[in-house]
Amino acid sequence: MSRQEIVDMVAEKAELSKAAAGRALDAVLEGITTGLKKEGKVTFVGFGTFSAKKRAAREGINPLTKEPLKIPAKTVASFKAGSKLKDALN
Repeated sequence: MSRQEIVDMVAEKAELSKAAAGRALDAVLEGITTGLKKEGKVTFVGFGTFSAKKRAAREGINPLTKEPLKIPAKTVASFKAGSKLKDALN
């Protein structure tokens, strides 16, 4: 499902204009990003939890040259589905 399809669905279900639904979706995504940066976790009860996890630095291999290289540590986003979402998919 694309971003535009989600905006269309939100506009229809919430009886909003497509522009207002787009701004609402942008605000939600910005809120999730801000929450992950500040607290490292954003929870939607029943839907799921977004969390920021630290990935350690590690050694890798360049597939073209077969030379070893260092992959730096970084923080990645993770999602764990909640019970209602899991039930909806089964």
